[in-house]
Amino acid sequence: MRLACSTFVRVAAPDTCAMIAPMKTTRLEAFSDGVIAILITIMVLELTVPHAPDAAALLPLVPVFLSYVLSFIFLGIYWNNHHHLLQAVAHVNGPVLWANLHLLFWLSLVPFVTAWMGENNFAALPMAAYGVVLLMSAVAFTILVYTLIALHGRTSALAMALGRDYKGKTSLVCYALAIPLAFVSPWLAGALYVFVAFLWLVPDARIEKTLFP
Repeated sequence: MRLACSTFVRVAAPDTCAMIAPMKTTRLEAFSDGVIAILITIMVLELTVPHAPDAAALLPLVPVFLSYVLSFIFLGIYWNNHHHLLQAVAHVNGPVLWANLHLLFWLSLVPFVTAWMGENNFAALPMAAYGVVLLMSAVAFTILVYTLIALHGRTSALAMALGRDYKGKTSLVCYALAIPLAFVSPWLAGALYVFVAFLWLVPDARIEKTLFP
């Protein structure tokens, strides 16, 4: 009896089918969750304990703490969106794994730029560098999305759920504007970062509505 190769990986001879199911999302999700958890842990370890017992000792830590809160929110947003993204697909392939690693690379730089920005009281260059990391993280996430859509098709649940993705495009524009703006007014650049964070804090039920109408 000859098996059809449509649901298996073809290896070696053209007429041979290996009984290997498509790669599931489980390991990719677990690895990504672990990396994001480590990044949050690294950031919180940057919050040094004051040596004095009074409130005045906390004042120098305010910029560091605010930077931590903003980055914690951004990492939480990526974790949430990444989780929903993988709930909408059945399997992954090699290009998806590399696209996911590309995203994790840029996210792994978040603790560095967060600490640099906080330790230097939101100076222009650290603020711009923070924007570069946020922009490239957003670009990497977009690449991951389109890699998954290429794997599952334009009529897949993921493609239908995302639609025109106005929130994603708006985020990219805001990050791109904030980078040069940081050299004019770091506070305005910071306001754009906060705006994008609040934009994504509003519940985005596109995927949930598509999967569970």
